[in-house]
Amino acid sequence: MTTNPTLQTLTLADDVTITRMGYGAMQLAGAGAFGPPKDRDQALAVLRKAVEMGITHIDTSDFYGPAVVNELIKEALHPYPADLHIVTKVGARRDDKGGWIPSLDPADLKAQVHENLQHLGLETLDVVNLRTGAHEGTTEESIAEQFGALAELREQGLIRHLGLSGVSAAQLTEAQAVAPVVTVQNLYNLANRADDALVDRCTAEGIAYTAFFPLGGLSPLQSQTLNDVADRLGATRQQVALAWLLQRSPFMALIPGTSSVAHLRENVAAVDLVLPADAIAGLDAIGA
Repeated sequence: MTTNPTLQTLTLADDVTITRMGYGAMQLAGAGAFGPPKDRDQALAVLRKAVEMGITHIDTSDFYGPAVVNELIKEALHPYPADLHIVTKVGARRDDKGGWIPSLDPADLKAQVHENLQHLGLETLDVVNLRTGAHEGTTEESIAEQFGALAELREQGLIRHLGLSGVSAAQLTEAQAVAPVVTVQNLYNLANRADDALVDRCTAEGIAYTAFFPLGGLSPLQSQTLNDVADRLGATRQQVALAWLLQRSPFMALIPGTSSVAHLRENVAAVDLVLPADAIAGLDAIGA
């Protein structure tokens, strides 16, 4: 792998093109994405290094901290480079102990958008994802009213584009009847392949599919398969898992998170890791 990775891009819309390898900022807050960072200077350094390395896709939310991560992004990067696109999420709040509380009332969703704007120092958000489900799975509840509330803010110019997080195929269809959807952000990795059909659908429809938790849910046997491929290619487990995702679909985007500059460099280097056919076949079998 080269020391200067070539970051492929993906166009979400005419005015938003992102690097497929993005950066997920959740880990910049304290443990459990709650409270201040352990090392504030390091958190700021990671954000600046991500942009320096050419990443133009930062994933965040005001419920990381809460507000802590968005304020770090603003401190580190504002005024933002013209090609940097910040993707945020609404649909949850935090209690005083860091617990996650779903918050999908349309009025509160609008309030959350305004809070993201304030803490990021922006007048318009490039992309706002409606977070509808927990990371562990999706529901089939209607999201038309909630997505409609965000669509109203899009019409007002406070949001450029809309996306979804933690959704089913049926919810994507429902949302598309309300307003265009430029990205779906769901749990998907080598071991968690329930979204295979949705990945294929997003590819066919030109929708960015943003996968999170690239190493989540691996059994010991599955881990050994990943270890064997990583050892053979002289790469880390994380790099192999990320490379497999990038090769899964040209519309796949990634948002691995870290609070370490060294780990950030390792993650970004995965874009130049080409998996041979036999390695892909072995990795594919993990989720079969």
